[in-house]
Amino acid sequence: MNLLRILLWPFSLVYGVIVFIRNKFYDWGWFKTNQFAIPIISVGNLEVGGSGKTPMVAYLIDLLQNRYKIATLSRGYGRKTKGFRWVKPDDHALETGDEALQLKQKFPNIAVAVCENRVLGVQEIKRQHQLILLDDAYQHRALKPGLSILLFDYHHIKKPKLLLPAGNYREPFGGRKRADIMIITKSPANISSAERQIIAQDLNPYPYQKIFFSQIVYAQNLIQIFTKQAFNLAQITPKTTVFLLTGIAKTAPLIQEIKKYSQQIIHHAYADHHQFSSKNMLKLVSEFNHLAVADKIIITTEKDAVRLQSAEIYQLIKNLPVYQWPISVDFNEDDKKEFDQLIEDYAHTI
Repeated sequence: MNLLRILLWPFSLVYGVIVFIRNKFYDWGWFKTNQFAIPIISVGNLEVGGSGKTPMVAYLIDLLQNRYKIATLSRGYGRKTKGFRWVKPDDHALETGDEALQLKQKFPNIAVAVCENRVLGVQEIKRQHQLILLDDAYQHRALKPGLSILLFDYHHIKKPKLLLPAGNYREPFGGRKRADIMIITKSPANISSAERQIIAQDLNPYPYQKIFFSQIVYAQNLIQIFTKQAFNLAQITPKTTVFLLTGIAKTAPLIQEIKKYSQQIIHHAYADHHQFSSKNMLKLVSEFNHLAVADKIIITTEKDAVRLQSAEIYQLIKNLPVYQWPISVDFNEDDKKEFDQLIEDYAHTI
């Protein structure tokens, strides 16, 4: 434990006591928990950011959208608006939050809503929909989902599980008991049975819980963020300079993926959910234009791309080769079959 974590440890103890008491009040029924007849699937985590919640919600949409009238609901983190709001594809991220807008642009035919009060959000949505997917609602105990999915990042599962602010956990590791399904995200596609067993033992699941392992799949084509034209990754060579623009929690997996094509990376890194400014873009444009090589490209994530769509930023970067790199979630064959069946069996309770 480094010095900063040691100094913050007393604050984590206080925070942990507060979270423990709050959860107990919900467990004992002293705080009200709302349940609804409509099937509700929650996707959440114990850590702060970066576990792959939104890609997992996208996976569930792909799985269920052809059979059920689905809506997604999230808080809309980072938005400047308040209350319930239906998300439109041409909204600004400041109106909806970046992740909600990302889902709406990826699935324009699916209803996407934001509301800081999930109970009020569900009450509004359930009138016209058959199934609701909650994005990042594990700690929202006022609403009890019918099926709760808890995500753990493979790269962090073996690290100390320290509470905020000394660590990254929103609540104690024991909070996993509320989950029906636990998924180790971003795991290697070739993860061994022995390692799976070790991780499962570390999670120490309850008898009613299932554990699955998922991977991030990077698309073979980049997509130009304004024109939507495709750019095949095969066009990137070891001589290509990649300007990487990110405002996400964890960038290491993405950087490792880029290094499969080129080691020449210039990373413009910002905090998670960062609202890109004209100053940020002018810095990127200046560095890009002053680099005296012809073979260069700008790559960002789907989540970051929705924060680059303001008219002001468009004018600054419209002539640059700025591409988003789509990702998806997948499971190995055995896990996929069992996981999909669990989801479909629950959804069929309609």
